[in-house]
Amino acid sequence: MREQKVLGEERRSLILDILQNTRSPVTGSELAAKTNVSRQVIVGDITLLKARNEPILATSQGYLYMPSTTQNVLAERTIACCHSPEKTEEELNLLVDHGVTVKNVRIEHPVYGDLTASIMVANRKEVKQFMEKIKSTKAGYLSELTDGIHLHTIAAQSETILDEAEAAMRDADFLVDLA
Repeated sequence: MREQKVLGEERRSLILDILQNTRSPVTGSELAAKTNVSRQVIVGDITLLKARNEPILATSQGYLYMPSTTQNVLAERTIACCHSPEKTEEELNLLVDHGVTVKNVRIEHPVYGDLTASIMVANRKEVKQFMEKIKSTKAGYLSELTDGIHLHTIAAQSETILDEAEAAMRDADFLVDLA
């Protein structure tokens, strides 16, 4: 931890450097400790960096630098799901066990319209961390606002993997029957 505050542009440059050189999420508290400022200052810095089109993703585990890459093109799709809050961990584990990354959750709220929240889980450890954060903060799930109906953007290395994961979701009765 630094003894002096890192100021303005120097701090944002340092934050960007840390995020670009770290593969795992970095929490706002970690960034605050490294720059000797409050977590709220970091939230503002991240907002400014995003406004400059820096590809920073805020996840439940922390911030990630996500440059677009053409080398690792992923297949991606949106699936419509419905289940009770108690089934969330089972749903996420089923998807990641099939080699899928769950990028986000989206609902259609009657007042606010589309609401999307980043999830970014790709393995059971990340699912466990996500679930622990939900429990420790006593936060609700977006899907609780829509009687369990929600969308997930899922990504994988191929359409085949997505097909298999979607079939497993259907078999587990997690998908909304659109017929």
